[in-house]
Amino acid sequence: MTQTLSKLVTYEEFIEWLPDGKRYELHDGVIVEMSQPTGKHEKVTSFLTLELAVQVRSMLVPYLLPKTALVKPPQRDSGYFPDILLVNSDNLHNEPLWEKESTVTQGASIPLLIEVVSTNWRDDYHKKFADYEEMGIPEYWIADYAALGGRDFLGNPKQPALFVCELVDEEYVRTLFRGNTPVVSPTFPQLNLTAQQIFDAAL
Repeated sequence: MTQTLSKLVTYEEFIEWLPDGKRYELHDGVIVEMSQPTGKHEKVTSFLTLELAVQVRSMLVPYLLPKTALVKPPQRDSGYFPDILLVNSDNLHNEPLWEKESTVTQGASIPLLIEVVSTNWRDDYHKKFADYEEMGIPEYWIADYAALGGRDFLGNPKQPALFVCELVDEEYVRTLFRGNTPVVSPTFPQLNLTAQQIFDAAL
């Protein structure tokens, strides 16, 4: 991940500047170029997207899985492209930036989002964790299939991990899943999935 401009910019300037075809995010006024995902990263992301789509269909809930929508923490000049973003279409009429910029800013619009960890793992475990928590997003997954995160999270030696972070009293409670233990999702209580299935998707 590389910084592309030296001056701080507002979110509005970022949206106006954002070019087609390349992946950028805005982190507290700094435009950063996101590295191209690896094939394994894309396999895990695709696997999880399909699993969630099945749940959305079976539960008949008004959720969308947009491909390129942005998440903007209120009061911050930041904008993130989560690897997987679940949007509640029933709340989009309350979103001031949705129609023109496909941007969501409210926790009520985001039942669940997932970051599939890559080399910029500190963003997923620290920065985005804090911003998503502050936004009130009810559920946040950190899918670290390649065990890239810090040892405080993954142990020593590092092992692949899936963290499901559930918002409880305005703070995330993080639950670790490994192996064949079924993943527990507050958003999708009927989900039939294990952490190992997610990790194996990268193979």
